[in-house]
Amino acid sequence: MVDLANAERAKAGCAPFRANGRLNTSAQAHADDMAARDYYEHNSPEGRNAGDRMSAAGYDWHKWGENIHRGPKSAADAMRDWMKSPGHRANILDCGFKDIGVGVNLSGNGPWWVQNFGS
Repeated sequence: MVDLANAERAKAGCAPFRANGRLNTSAQAHADDMAARDYYEHNSPEGRNAGDRMSAAGYDWHKWGENIHRGPKSAADAMRDWMKSPGHRANILDCGFKDIGVGVNLSGNGPWWVQNFGS
């Protein structure tokens, strides 16, 4: 997924994302939570957003973004769909984002894909 995002960024003239373990942790936690509690939202039922989750994972951000997707069977399919969506595409191609974390939960009610972006 990181390689796919970086390929899109290269086409747009952006520097590649750096994979970040703390962002991976926040993205994976959200994918797992959505799968376990069967909701599909950026905010948890308790109202926590991606910035809250990134902070809880120890990522010190000044700007953040998040893409979520439910259903695609492969990373390539998820990326293709995100690139067709103006808001998701804008996150991927925002040259101000430097770091990325990815989470996926392959539960039968998914898969659930999450990209967290930060700088």
